[in-house]
Amino acid sequence: MIGTGLLLREHVSREAITSWVDGLGPWAGLAFMTAYAAGAVAFLPGLVFTIAGGALFGPLWGTAYSLVGATSGAALAFLAARHGLGNWVAERTGRRLERLQAGIDREGWRFVALMRLVPLVPFNLLNYALGLTRIRLRTYVMTSLIAMAPGALAYTWVGHAGRQAIAGGGNVIQSGLVAIALMAAMAFLPRLVRSLRGTGPTQ
Repeated sequence: MIGTGLLLREHVSREAITSWVDGLGPWAGLAFMTAYAAGAVAFLPGLVFTIAGGALFGPLWGTAYSLVGATSGAALAFLAARHGLGNWVAERTGRRLERLQAGIDREGWRFVALMRLVPLVPFNLLNYALGLTRIRLRTYVMTSLIAMAPGALAYTWVGHAGRQAIAGGGNVIQSGLVAIALMAAMAFLPRLVRSLRGTGPTQ
């Protein structure tokens, strides 16, 4: 599955996802979440799915579906690394794995939150790499769900605003301004997190 995902990576686009899900009727949400989860396992770009979610389902349901899909995929990759793909993951993470384990040992769930908020390691690879650390699955899943929420909301709004701009419906200017504000907040977030870590406790 990973090999197939890497081969298809360049062909995955917001338009392709939107056209596929659009015609599924009441099953669209479930199909989207399933595809997002499978894509995360197969190293497909999650950002494309999140933007497509906003275009397809709007800011509220788009954010919810993207979060569930991304978190489910992250959990599946985590379990795959922990129970079968450990050697493959270790070869591809190299010395970064040692730094991840040191961070987990030092800060626990706070380190997982940091890596989600400040993506120093690509999302898909991080999902697998954290499966080789000593973090508990439940802690990993809950922290990932919460820490990925700001990014999911921001990029869902981008997709929603883009869909409105193309269709010409709704309050395009307001949606665009909200999307810009959320993206600006996301750009500022890494600096804020680093500042808080520098002044807060590190146990």
